[in-house]
Amino acid sequence: MLSVYVPHGGSLERHVVESNAALPDEAVWIDLISPSLPEDKLVERFLGIAVPTREEMQEIEVSSRLYEENGARYMTATLMCQSDTDTPRTTPVTFILAGNRLVTVRYDEPKPFSLISNKFARVCPNNITGPMVFMDLLDAVIDRAADILERISADVDRLSLDIFEPRRSFRRQTRETYNIVLITIGRTGDLTSKARESLVSVGRLLLFLANEAEGMRWAKDVRAQLQSMQRDIHSLSDHSSFLTNKITFLLDALLGVVSLEQNNIIKLFSVMAVVMMPPTLIASVYGMNFGHMPELNWQLGYPFALLLMVVAGALPYLYFKYRRWL
Repeated sequence: MLSVYVPHGGSLERHVVESNAALPDEAVWIDLISPSLPEDKLVERFLGIAVPTREEMQEIEVSSRLYEENGARYMTATLMCQSDTDTPRTTPVTFILAGNRLVTVRYDEPKPFSLISNKFARVCPNNITGPMVFMDLLDAVIDRAADILERISADVDRLSLDIFEPRRSFRRQTRETYNIVLITIGRTGDLTSKARESLVSVGRLLLFLANEAEGMRWAKDVRAQLQSMQRDIHSLSDHSSFLTNKITFLLDALLGVVSLEQNNIIKLFSVMAVVMMPPTLIASVYGMNFGHMPELNWQLGYPFALLLMVVAGALPYLYFKYRRWL
């Protein structure tokens, strides 16, 4: 899908353009979402630049993600998608600054795009340009990453309480609870690693943009904004590293708690085996072969023995279930 954003009365109007139509000259932001080949060709003819393919956007080397070609700056960053769901993922997004226009190429729906689109649909500066939209997009990306890390930090604190707080009686929980906590730790670690990957990618983009700011003759306040964003990215990267280390510690702690729980159960089984060993030894020596055993002549002796065997087997099972060992 090809969308263009055109200034109109203090806001940016979004228009969907067909591949056989013409692009408006006053468009400041061209947004390509899963573009078709005709849509790519339309933008290339309009701006005189090459639009990268999806395979080119997925290249991981810096020279394929951050470069200048035909007077346009190409910047590809890895952004978070669906971070509020159980299946978060990352997606490459290419930003192209061609003069005063911004072109974005993406194959997913990162939330900052909808936020900025809604923001400029309400109000925007009268002299808005593509670089201004680009700076707002980057700012929204950083704010979104900060929100994700804040949520992860709260989740990590809850996991820490579940594992270490004695009043929550975590050690009396069932195996299903251990599994739930372990899965939560795994998902939290995966989300943290994806957030860190995105932050590193955006940090490289900002460094490239800061080096190119002189050639693009950006104002001093825009350069100051770039430096502020770089500081934010650095602090968020440090915080993500801290969260990664803490999640690793919680995983080790959980495995240690499970190991201690298993050791306590095995210790109880060992004690019970030792306690029953002397009676078993005596019974095996004498074989219960005595001349006077009242139960031998008791009419209900055999049903009583069967019932006693059932009770002897059921009581340990019920006790283990009560202690949540099974």
